[in-house]
Order: sequence, then C-alpha cells, then structure tokens
Amino acid sequence: MPLALIDALTAPGNPAKPNDDAYCHAGALAAVFDGATGLGEPLLPGASDAAWLARLGAERLAAHAAALGGEGALRAAALDVEQAYVRERARPPAQPYETPFASMMMVETVGEGGLDAFWFGDCAALLLRPGQAVQVIGEAFDKRLAEAAAAVRLAAAHGITPAGAVNREAFLPALRASRARYNTEGGPWIFGPTRHCADHVRRASLNAPAGSVVLLASDGFLALGTDYQRYDADALLAAAQGRGLAALLDELRAIEREDPEGVRYPRFKTSDDATAVMVEVV
Repeated sequence: MPLALIDALTAPGNPAKPNDDAYCHAGALAAVFDGATGLGEPLLPGASDAAWLARLGAERLAAHAAALGGEGALRAAALDVEQAYVRERARPPAQPYETPFASMMMVETVGEGGLDAFWFGDCAALLLRPGQAVQVIGEAFDKRLAEAAAAVRLAAAHGITPAGAVNREAFLPALRASRARYNTEGGPWIFGPTRHCADHVRRASLNAPAGSVVLLASDGFLALGTDYQRYDADALLAAAQGRGLAALLDELRAIEREDPEGVRYPRFKTSDDATAVMVEVV
C-alpha cells in the first residue's frame, strides 16, 4: 500500500544559516532527517557537514526504497553514506565530535494494513488510524524535556540565558563531550557515516489500515508540542490536517520570536530547523 503525500516542508531555524534537516518520500516510504549541528571545523563540501549527511541520507534512502524496502534501504543508504564520507571529506576527524550525525524517522507500509517504523534519536512520527487516538512513535517528547533541563543547568552554571546567541562557546565543551558518545559502546546510536548504525536502529511494527495518516517530524517542528506545549499529539496532528504545515511553522516561529533567549522555554537555540512530512496510507 503506497503512502500519498499530503503536505511537507523543511525550513532553517535561522535563515542566515544552513538547514541541517532533510526529508524524502518514495512510494511506500517516507522519512525525515535532522542533522546534528556541527561542533567543529567542517570536513565536507556543502553548506554544513550536518546538511551534507541529512540530504545524502534522504537521497540514498529514497533511491533504494523501491528495490530493497525499509530496512534494506536503510542499510544500503548507510553504506552509501559511509563510502561518500570517506571519499569526500577533507581529512579524517581528529576528535569524535567532528563526525556528522543525524536523527531520523522512517515509515514504510508493508502488506495490507501494516506499517514499519525505524528511527534514531529524537525525530518522531504521529500515527492516526481512522476513528482512533494518535499514537506517538519515538522518544521525542521525553528527550526534549531532558534537553530543556540540560539547557537550564548549563545556563545556570555559566550565569547566562539558555538560548542567547553568545552562549554557544560556553556550552561547547559539554556539547562536545555528549556528542563524542554517539555511536560508541554504551552511548546512543543515531544515523551516521557508518554502515553499522543500521544495526542499532529502533523499530516498531504497527497496524495502519487505509486512511491512516502519519506525520513525521524533526524535533524542531515537534517543539510546538514538546517544548512550547501548545498541542498534545492529537491536537498537533489535527492542526496539521486542518491548517497545514506552513501555518504551524508560522506559529512556531512566532513563539520563538517572543522568547529569543529561551527564558520561558529553555532550549539551546532560539529556533531549530523544522521539518515535517504528512502522508496517508492509500
């Protein structure tokens, strides 16, 4: 059963900076990627290493979708990205935090009324079956609460506001230490330039009959619910269907403009890149 595209968007948190998100839709498969903001000197061509990873991951996933299906496409895409990373980087990373990474959420319809979900990090999907409540897939809601608490702790330790533009240097050592744990023994695994990341993807097999709607989103878009608590999962998907994703993005940015330093809503950046894809099982 294919996935019909209803709506999609991706937008940078700061128009003057690269958009490190990407998305793809190919037949029965859809995915969003959220590149982790770089914490060192860039190693790759393009706007940023995170953007390079997210866009190539989305491109290669879509390219393999029809022939290999969800898990096979993910494994092939990870291998393609690994090979391109070795080929295109200016040098090997000198520190673990220099390696680019991305969160990801991917869904694929299987058989009659089945949906497989695969994810890394804090992207998520909201699944609405006809006549039922929304089911949240992924850990974005819990992880964003933890990130807000971390922003508060670090800001208090340095006597600064959480999201102020001058705070990046103050937070950098802690962010680098956290990033260095990615894709290591005992650390969290997310999408990166190694084929082995596919061995650690989170997954779920779900029921999704025809007429089911799925909203896949990066944490920057989900902040409307997780950070700013304007919507619960049911209301967010209803608003996406009723008003469209662009209207929700406008609402998101208006909230962030009113709290630029993260005082009311603690976070590491005033605005994050935001990406969402809404599809229907047909």
